[in-house]
Amino acid sequence: MTDDINQNQTMTDVAGQSRLPQYEILKTEQFRPKLAGFWTRFWAYLIDLTMVSAVSGILIKPIFRVFDIKISNPGFLLFSSYKVVILLLLLVYFALMTKFFSQTIGKMIMGIKVVQKDGGGLSWGTILFREVIGRFISRLLTLPYLLVIFMPKKEALHDLFADTYVIHEQSFEKEVVETRREKVEELQAGTIV
Repeated sequence: MTDDINQNQTMTDVAGQSRLPQYEILKTEQFRPKLAGFWTRFWAYLIDLTMVSAVSGILIKPIFRVFDIKISNPGFLLFSSYKVVILLLLLVYFALMTKFFSQTIGKMIMGIKVVQKDGGGLSWGTILFREVIGRFISRLLTLPYLLVIFMPKKEALHDLFADTYVIHEQSFEKEVVETRREKVEELQAGTIV
């Protein structure tokens, strides 16, 4: 089999001698969106938590006080009913904002957004895995958020679940792509093919 490969790779020149094909390397530059790192995502997340906290303080807490529902008394599985409502508010906020805008208010302020790895739009299935299931697990354990520091493509656990990246909107990185192609020899004037 190696003889076939060697025979296919050899060429003959004008004198009938066999020689190996020559290759040339083509370098092209292209720009790809810059991936958002840990600190940018961290500050965006803190802004989002501030937004959810503000909404809960203005709308949710007064409702609990009016109906005389205890805010700090843990109930089922050591979660108070208030904390369950806040968690649901947080998950709905992240899911709806990411679905309709590809970013939350914190991400808008920091200039980053969520994109699908394959370049397509964010589907409801992607949103469910990323913003509800993945974020719920990350929120309970906290450590999965730190994956962004160690992953080569700066992905958190919920990004891995949903095949998404978080990128900067207006920042790009230059990437040099090398391709190898067989060198084409030019025929001299008057050569009959």
